[in-house]
Amino acid sequence: MTSPKIQFNQLVKPHWTEDDNQKASLAIEFVQLLMNDHNFDEVLANYGKNGYKQHNQTIADGIEGVILAIKTLTKNAPEFSYDVKNIFVDGNYVILHSHVTLKAKHRNNPKQGFNIIDTWKIENNDLVEHWDAVQGISFSMRLYALLTGGKILNKNGIF
Repeated sequence: MTSPKIQFNQLVKPHWTEDDNQKASLAIEFVQLLMNDHNFDEVLANYGKNGYKQHNQTIADGIEGVILAIKTLTKNAPEFSYDVKNIFVDGNYVILHSHVTLKAKHRNNPKQGFNIIDTWKIENNDLVEHWDAVQGISFSMRLYALLTGGKILNKNGIF
């Protein structure tokens, strides 16, 4: 099965500066490698060099924490993918609004998967901090989120 490819050029906003474009591109490359390609070695080699503070309390701090979380998820859902719908850039922050699915057959089905907002803080061309908000769309995804959440793996708080 081929992994979906995020079409960055279709998401670029005409008012973005070169710096905005570079920050948005960095976040998209990270999400493509991690969430769609599941290329954990390249993610580890290229991101989180200046630390990676995680605010999703079910994921441990550090780039290793997010890699472990996605590795665990993709063992059970190897077709897991991110379809980025919108990108917003505000100074050092990049926000992605995405439709996330666990199965390939659910891609592009607005009644399946998760509605997710991810926010990254970027400093010195590196992702240094992450927040997210996750909403299950179907009943099974709301139940999945309820059953898999809970254990707090970092002390950063959600805000």
